[in-house]
Amino acid sequence: MARPIWSGSLSFGLLNIPIRLMAGERRTDIHFRMLDSRTKDPVRYERVNAETGEEVPWKEIVKAYEYSKGHYVVLDKADIERAAAENNETIALDAFVERDCIPAAYLDKPYVLAPGKKAEKGYVLLREVLRNSGRVGIGRVVIRTREYLAMVTVESDALMLILLRFPQEIVDPAEYNVPTGDASEFGVSAKELKMAQQLLETMSDEWEPSQYKDEFRERLQAVIKQRIAEKDGTTKIEETADDEAEPATNVVDFMALLQQSLKGKDAGKAPAPAKAARKSAKKTTRKSSKRA
Repeated sequence: MARPIWSGSLSFGLLNIPIRLMAGERRTDIHFRMLDSRTKDPVRYERVNAETGEEVPWKEIVKAYEYSKGHYVVLDKADIERAAAENNETIALDAFVERDCIPAAYLDKPYVLAPGKKAEKGYVLLREVLRNSGRVGIGRVVIRTREYLAMVTVESDALMLILLRFPQEIVDPAEYNVPTGDASEFGVSAKELKMAQQLLETMSDEWEPSQYKDEFRERLQAVIKQRIAEKDGTTKIEETADDEAEPATNVVDFMALLQQSLKGKDAGKAPAPAKAARKSAKKTTRKSSKRA
């Protein structure tokens, strides 16, 4: 079974839903190994000290930022982790926006959100609210010490987390001198526009992703199989799977948390920060456990 990238919670208002962040894409690239054409020996990448020419082991390699020409400041793992958000195991949603208002250029990488242990009710609650509203949740998430802008949306019966690019990562198309203005200014006639529109209509279809395949990969695989047969070569890959760990959770009074969140909004208060939300949720959970 696939392992989660991390286990944490998804929060909005005072609600915290235990979730597992799972990979949402599968790389199917064909990987090659570099060989010396003369001897067919493997070619290795070596980390070499630029001054001494000696190989440097991974444990001795640190990250450094060049703040001016030839001047570097060294950062260790703790420095990078400190720069990440405090809530590095929480997806804190702070706004819900119309899905269509997010340009395609902002969409980056998909993940699947799976409910944690005994967290199905909260998971379904958020899923149905998003589905019925036509909106998506916007928040931040920390993955491997880096903070990302993220969108939580519904895909079939699953909650999906889509990493978004920050505005400074988007290139303005105007930098490439794309043509702007009316089509007639570029010699496009009304007749040409009408004929092009008719052609588009004849080619219009429903989106069926199953119809599209990586044909280059299939052809390359056929070539590889043929070469293996010719050279009578074989290869073997062994994979191991570790047991999946799930976070322990308790029963949460969702109605009470929703009422508290709405009271805060009615009073003109800003949404509770993720840290405060987690404390409130934990306190409610402990009270529920004592009454039980």
